[in-house]
Amino acid sequence: MTVFSPRPMSLYLSLGLALLVLSLVSLSLGSSRFPLEQALAELFSEGQGIYSLILVELRLARTLVALIVGASLGVCGAALQGLLRNPLASPGLLGSSSGAALCAVITLYFGLHSELPWLLPLAGIGGALLATALVYLIAGRDSSITTIILAGVAVNATCAAGISLAINLAPSPYATSEIALWLLGDLSKTSLDSLWLMLPFSLLGWLLLAGCGRGLNALSLGEQTAQSMGINLPRLRLRLFIATALAVGAAVATVGSIGFIGLVVPHLLRPMVGYDPARLLPASALGGALMLLLADMGVRLINTQTPLQVGVLTALVGAPFFLTLIIRSRREAL
Repeated sequence: MTVFSPRPMSLYLSLGLALLVLSLVSLSLGSSRFPLEQALAELFSEGQGIYSLILVELRLARTLVALIVGASLGVCGAALQGLLRNPLASPGLLGSSSGAALCAVITLYFGLHSELPWLLPLAGIGGALLATALVYLIAGRDSSITTIILAGVAVNATCAAGISLAINLAPSPYATSEIALWLLGDLSKTSLDSLWLMLPFSLLGWLLLAGCGRGLNALSLGEQTAQSMGINLPRLRLRLFIATALAVGAAVATVGSIGFIGLVVPHLLRPMVGYDPARLLPASALGGALMLLLADMGVRLINTQTPLQVGVLTALVGAPFFLTLIIRSRREAL
């Protein structure tokens, strides 16, 4: 039975304040010392200097993309876990991540992005929509949760096979390296152009998810109870499928595959909102943005000969942390 938290607003405010502080810290982090005060002074003065250009074109864009991508992964993970009533559900379960990755890899394989840079994110978004639509068609309108999960596994496996084939048949070692590094997730090459291209799809996905809270709350009591409360389950599923495809597809198409955020963040925050699916959505969005921002800051602080990809760091931290959560849950159940 759903347990409601008396003070979710305090959690939202705490996460929002942490995001604001860390965003300012993120703007000052880099490979060399960066005078943030001077950059801000140049930004608000009549003449634009080198520091203000670095601030706006590179660091501000990177920070904003990290916040948007992290929020999309977090909120979509929470929504899918509520829809499927499966704590192991993640944004990639419906094929949106793998579909976006496959179409983006195809674009990288043929080198189309070198002449048309905007084609890479658009290809990823289109791939996410196609893969999610395929899962929905295979599973059927009135399918069970198990059928949806199996359809997602099948589409993910097919996309993974296509990605492996593209890497295996890459025309040059450079192309292989570029595809492999992109798949690991990277925020270092983001720009304001990629931000503006990603933002409309992300916002549309968030807006679709914003109206699903009541349905997810009812669904937590069971499908029959939800239907008796007037919830149209096929419409709810379709809405969540489209929202996930848009938000996650835009994220993956922009920065590559970044795992564990949509899986771990809802687990961490669910007890703090009283296990209420509706309240978990905004909390997971803030928590996902916070986690990815911290990971990106960690990538910049860790000194390695080869730049560390942010997707690698989230996996290194997220996998053992998630294993710890599973072990703790089993002990509490005994």
